Amino acid sequence: MPAAKKLLFAAASMLALAACGGGESTTQPPPITTPAPPPATSPLFKAELRSLTVSEVETIVAQAVGEAQARSAPATIAVVDRVGNVIAVFQMNGARTLTTVRDGPSGTPSSSLQGVEVPATLAAISKAITGAYLSSGGNAFSTRTASQIVQEHFPPAPTTVGLESGPLFGVQFSQLPCSDLNTRAIGGGPTIGPQRAPLGLAADPGGFPLYKDGFVVGGIGVITDDDYGFDPNILDVDTSDEEAIAWAGTSGFKAPATIRANRIAVDGTTLRFTDTIDSDLMSTPSSAPSFASITGGVAGDLVDVTAYFDGASGGGVYAGTAYGAEGSGIREATGAEYSNSDIYVLTNGAGTNRYPAISGTDGASVASPLTAAEVTALLEEAFAIMTAARGQIRQPLNSRAQVSISIVDTNGQILGIVRGPDAPIFGTDVSLQKARTAAFFSNDVAAADLTGTPGPSIAGFNTTKSVASFVQDVRDFIPDPTALTGTFAFADRSGGNLSRPYFPDGEVGTANGPLSLPITQWSIFDTGLQASLIVDNILQHVGHVLGNNPDTAPACSALPDIPSLGGTQNRLQNGIQIFPGSVPIYRGDILVGGIGVSGDGIDQDDMISFLGVHNAGERLGGAINNAPSAIRADQIVISVNGAPVRLRYINCPFNPFVGSDEQNVCQGK
Repeated sequence: MPAAKKLLFAAASMLALAACGGGESTTQPPPITTPAPPPATSPLFKAELRSLTVSEVETIVAQAVGEAQARSAPATIAVVDRVGNVIAVFQMNGARTLTTVRDGPSGTPSSSLQGVEVPATLAAISKAITGAYLSSGGNAFSTRTASQIVQEHFPPAPTTVGLESGPLFGVQFSQLPCSDLNTRAIGGGPTIGPQRAPLGLAADPGGFPLYKDGFVVGGIGVITDDDYGFDPNILDVDTSDEEAIAWAGTSGFKAPATIRANRIAVDGTTLRFTDTIDSDLMSTPSSAPSFASITGGVAGDLVDVTAYFDGASGGGVYAGTAYGAEGSGIREATGAEYSNSDIYVLTNGAGTNRYPAISGTDGASVASPLTAAEVTALLEEAFAIMTAARGQIRQPLNSRAQVSISIVDTNGQILGIVRGPDAPIFGTDVSLQKARTAAFFSNDVAAADLTGTPGPSIAGFNTTKSVASFVQDVRDFIPDPTALTGTFAFADRSGGNLSRPYFPDGEVGTANGPLSLPITQWSIFDTGLQASLIVDNILQHVGHVLGNNPDTAPACSALPDIPSLGGTQNRLQNGIQIFPGSVPIYRGDILVGGIGVSGDGIDQDDMISFLGVHNAGERLGGAINNAPSAIRADQIVISVNGAPVRLRYINCPFNPFVGSDEQNVCQGK
């Protein structure tokens, strides 16, 4: 691997295919898809209040240290609770303090995050958060699972070239340190979540969820080497010190075997949870030394991590917060908020819903913005579809889907967020990214905002393709000289098509999509526009943790701020997302917002967003609607090597509802 590049921060750099949704128009609206009402007892799995104690956190760390000692592999070990609070960071004597983000394809210049040297503590924290955030009471995913589902081919292997990209392609650029939704540690112990991840979600093996009594209570992340990367070959079995050390740490807190990723299939492929099994361990976790006997410099010590963990307070190890309790930042909605007691909301820790249903803020550009009542209808109808839907990633079979649902206006302003009671945490930030992405790319100001975005401002580092240049790339590719000016409605599946390093997705020998990079330059650490929008934010945050500069603001991207909102907010405050699960919202043929859904299979996410809008429109007498068929992005046909390729809009499961034979539920709507 080429020598790592040090971050140099100058003072000036501190500025701060036709889819189901594409049917023909009809003179009469199709009948509303009304799933059967749930039984009186909720069909949704609800997490009971569980949390890690200080003693349990110490045990987890000690078990990991014991395995690291047995392997002569000094490690940095991080433990977080379910909502991302960092509750211990232990660095062993001799552990490397820095690690390097894996470089891009051999022989090409590094760009974006490729080759960046970052604190090992940040890598360990991102791994731990990934294990916690991707998991639930119905599925347990690790960072090895994440690696499998974010790459350019699924499953990733030398023999799978030509297959489509991973189902969560791009999710690594979520939970960003600049997110305006995710919270920030204050110091002195856990606060409300969901907390941000310093490097986004991790694909480097060595991160696992932690469970008590079948409920997620946190995650562990381990780093030992100089390669923060991913696993490009699912066909072999790796020997990984990092994974073995983390696996030892989970002893007594392992995910139930019945819900691990290797029990879950996506498109006929079984996911991977771990390449390490108990017999691979070189230590006996149940006989690990006590935490008291290894700390204080004996085997290593607890360390402080700027912006994440104050190891000097409260003894240096904290108890985790119980997910679902007010103090966790996520709780059951009250009757005054929503009548459905299965709905969970984000809270400020003192009882107040952070994102109640409100009216749109875009009256300066939209004649009739969304009303609070319309937002409530959208959230409730989407939630009802979720409750009836069969989950893709949850065990046992026929479990109901659980997701997060976000609504925004054309400014990207959050108008409301709700969650399933056990929806994976990662979907909260991602659903908002998806909602904003659909609203943004369908907006008549998208091209102007992108071309008005300045180039990267972090001096002396990797060259990154400018945000502004992607506009002309899209216009040349489609081709359409007016692209990104509101002519077409883009769902996240549509923009995702244009964000792959192969177009059509996975088909080798073709050009890259215009929002991506050529495969000779692409990596999961430089995906194209998605990465270009936020690379400055991540680099500034890393510099802050290293003590070089102020932290990144809670506002991703350098898009122009919106004058009507006081010049303090842009339309992509937590970045964009490039895998499916969102649609724009219209009033007639006028864009008024976007809905994003995340937390289950991508087809389920598509369906919940699309039918949520359709059913809310029916409930409201046609006041709002999905994009008219004539302007959906699946009307765009692109010539590829002389053959026509149609963009996609949405893709819904064929037979999606538990206890129902209804099929093709999105057709004609």
